Amino acid sequence: MNRLNSKVIVVTGGSGLLGREILKFIKSEGSIAFNADINISTDIEKGMINCDITNEDSIKRVIDIVINLFGRIDGWVNNAYPRSSDWNNKFEDISVFSWKQNVDFQLNSLFLCSQLVLTKMKINGKGSVVNIASIYGTVGPDFNVYKGTELTMPAAYSAIKGGVVNLTRYLASYYGANGIRINCVSPGGIFNNQDPLFVKQYSEKVPMKRMGQAEEIAPAVVFLLSEEASYITGHNLLVDGGWTSI
Repeated sequence: MNRLNSKVIVVTGGSGLLGREILKFIKSEGSIAFNADINISTDIEKGMINCDITNEDSIKRVIDIVINLFGRIDGWVNNAYPRSSDWNNKFEDISVFSWKQNVDFQLNSLFLCSQLVLTKMKINGKGSVVNIASIYGTVGPDFNVYKGTELTMPAAYSAIKGGVVNLTRYLASYYGANGIRINCVSPGGIFNNQDPLFVKQYSEKVPMKRMGQAEEIAPAVVFLLSEEASYITGHNLLVDGGWTSI
């Protein structure tokens, strides 16, 4: 459909599970897309830029490279998901250091990426930012789906994603008069070869009776980046198979 024809868009964490599908779909819609990821080497011709979103200079470098090439950034997707090695600790085992570190890795880095790119978008008087949040930024977790497995829902995740959802609303209000839209997409549980018991228990609860697929998130991101969403800002688009409806 070419909904993103010639739009210059950066996706952070574009090498991950969701990021790969988001990038693929963005490109299929005609975008000039860049993957800003810590796990890649910079190759401008292939649209790849090494980026550590926890490092301000690294983010500035990505923005400078893209603007020097095209004079603008039309869209930015805050998708990267850095976390500590003890991320999955149960609540009572989380150290204060780990809690602060993960908030810094994720929420504070999203703030910094947004601040830096929105400053550039404001100059051009247009742009769209999509933040990847989660159902657990809107509702509390159902711990029954984790029973009998080693999996859990990290406490910091809920705090961070809730922060992302409301920061999105703040930024939408702040930058609306500048022709810039800021929205977020909140995926439900995405299948990634998890413990079969968890998959079964999750699927039994969700109204659509299955986990989501990474490729099912990408169209929502593209929609919010596109002109089809020209009067949508501050919105949290839940793509969750009905999880938050019950």
